[in-house]
Amino acid sequence: MPEEVRAAKRINSEGERIIEKAQEEAERIVAKAQEQAAFLIDERGLTQQAEAESRRIISEAEADAEEVRRGADEYAVNVLVGLEGDVVKTLQSIKKGIALLDSRRTEVQVDEENGIGPEGYDETADEGVEDEEDAGEPVRR
Repeated sequence: MPEEVRAAKRINSEGERIIEKAQEEAERIVAKAQEQAAFLIDERGLTQQAEAESRRIISEAEADAEEVRRGADEYAVNVLVGLEGDVVKTLQSIKKGIALLDSRRTEVQVDEENGIGPEGYDETADEGVEDEEDAGEPVRR
């Protein structure tokens, strides 16, 4: 029996060694899984933080853009209102100029109809005078 006892002890010790190895491997696998789980949890946390930060940055950029848009719109309105005032003044000046020229044209037409030449020169005063030099000074009105 001693041979059988020795064989049994060998088998028993071999079984214990296999069980120990399996336990070590299981512990190693569990430790690696825990490590990976912790990494993933950290990574997920970092991802969530990065997403929150990106949302904050985008929101801030949109608010800044809206403020710039409002400022640009306000500036454009002010410039356009100023231009409108200038155009109105210019248009009034143009209308006054046209009215002045129309009144001058009317005066000239009336004068021509009455026989008065340019610059108030009375053409009827020279009737019968052959040479302009002998006519003397023109009559002005």
